Amino acid sequence: MLKSEIRALVKSKRKELSQYDISRISSQVQALVMNSLQFQGKYISLFLPIEKQLEINTYSLLEDIVMKGGFPVLSKSNFSEHSLTLYLYEGSTQLELSDFGIPEPKHGRIVPESKLDYVFVPLLAVDQRGHRVGYGKGFYDRLLAKCKPSCVFIGLNLFDEFIEISDLNTDDVPLHLCFTPNGRYDFR
Repeated sequence: MLKSEIRALVKSKRKELSQYDISRISSQVQALVMNSLQFQGKYISLFLPIEKQLEINTYSLLEDIVMKGGFPVLSKSNFSEHSLTLYLYEGSTQLELSDFGIPEPKHGRIVPESKLDYVFVPLLAVDQRGHRVGYGKGFYDRLLAKCKPSCVFIGLNLFDEFIEISDLNTDDVPLHLCFTPNGRYDFR
């Protein structure tokens, strides 16, 4: 299936989910993440949900990373360059909603990509080899290409399914792990 078709399909499926469904699924995924990964002393890039896109809720995961001694890192999007600037998370007062509805840091200490140990990557769908379909601007593919070789790329999926992607390209960076409501998948 083409990425554009997958985007339309998954966005339609998301619209069928209630806020309760998203909350329940987010909790299930978070529990699997917390049972699988160690955060102590790690720099962890985490996306916060775009509510109008009905994304998986990661605010509780953010709190857990802080409680477990990790260093959460949040990104700010530059839409003219399709790039992300990374900031160390310092607290909720640091956040503001962008014009696109993305919760982003408005200030803070910049963190270089080379410092990241984990990157949680937003996605609409994933295939059985860890390739993902995002929103199509390549922000995260560019970020992942700059990370150190030991950095682990992690997807969080609202659905327990894999979709074949027919139009992959050479710039697509696959995930290492993906968590769904009922599973943990390692693509390495």
